[in-house]
Amino acid sequence: MSIIDPRTGNPLTAEPANTGSAQTGAERPAVTPEDVIIELNAGNIQQVLEASMQVPVLLDCWAPWCEPCKNLMPVLEKLAVEYAGAFLLAKLDVEANPEISGQLGVRSVPDVKLVSQGGLVDSFQGALPEKEVREWLNRYFPAPGDAPPSPEEQAEEALNTGDAAGAREIYQTLIGQYPEHYSYQVGLARALVAEGRGDEARSVLDNLPPEERDAAPARGVRASIEFSEQALSNEEIAALGDRNDSEAQYQRALRQVADGQYDAGLEALLALMKQDRAYNDDAARKTLLQVFDALGIDHPLTVTYRRKLFALLY
Repeated sequence: MSIIDPRTGNPLTAEPANTGSAQTGAERPAVTPEDVIIELNAGNIQQVLEASMQVPVLLDCWAPWCEPCKNLMPVLEKLAVEYAGAFLLAKLDVEANPEISGQLGVRSVPDVKLVSQGGLVDSFQGALPEKEVREWLNRYFPAPGDAPPSPEEQAEEALNTGDAAGAREIYQTLIGQYPEHYSYQVGLARALVAEGRGDEARSVLDNLPPEERDAAPARGVRASIEFSEQALSNEEIAALGDRNDSEAQYQRALRQVADGQYDAGLEALLALMKQDRAYNDDAARKTLLQVFDALGIDHPLTVTYRRKLFALLY
C-alpha cells in the first residue's frame, strides 16, 4: 500500500519498511530526499500523523538559532534517504510552529521523536553523532546492507592503515561538530601520537574534564605517549633484524604497546617474563603492571593478562 505524501496528496515512492530483515542495496527502492523528507507545519501535521499508521515518522524538532540542530539535521536527512523509506523524516521548526512544539512537549532542541501508529515510540535530545544515531535507529529498523562507514569507522580504519593524518582530520571535524563528545578528543590524541606529536596529544588530554582525563581511554593514550617516548623508533626496531635476545624482545614489545597493539605487546612481555624474569630488574613484569594501570582495572585485556600473570607467578 502506497504512503500518501501529505504535501501533494500523491503516493510516495518508498514502500513501508520490512522490519523482518535487512534489505540489500539492490532490493531497496531508490529514493530521493523529496520522497522521504517533509517540512512539518500546522497544515499537514494531521496527515503526517495519519501517515505514521503506515510507516514510522521521525520528527526532528529544531530551531534556526540552534547550532547543534545544524549538525544533526544533515545526519538525519542522509539516513532518511539511506534507510530508503523505512521511516519518513518530518522536520519541525519549533520557532515557526510554537503551538505544535508545545503539544509535542518540546522543551529544548534538537529533540527527535519516533512516532508509529500515531503514538510516541522513543525519543532522544541533543545532537548525537552519526554513529550513535545509527545505533538508535537500529533498535527499530534493520540496518541498510550497504551502509557507508560512519566518520568514526573511517577514522579507525585510517589509524589501522597508517593514515594518522587522515584520522586526525576526521576527529578534528567531529570535535568541531560535537565539542562535548570527549571520545573524539581522545581519538584525536591517539592520531597525534601515531603522527609522533606526543606533546600535542598530551595537551589535548590535559584539557579534558577531570572525569574524562582520568578515564581508561585517556589513560591508555597517555600511556602510549609515555611508552612512545621510551620505545625505539620503528626504524630502530627494524634494525634489530633477527635478534631474539631479551633486550630485542623487550624493545619490540614496548614498541607494540606504544603503537596501541596492547594484546600483542602484553603477550610478548609475558613471554619475556617466562623466559628471562631477571632481565633489566624485572622490567617485563613492571611494564605489564604499567599497561594494566593505563588500560584500567576493568579492561578485558587487563582482566585476561592479570590472570595469566597470576598463574605465572603462583
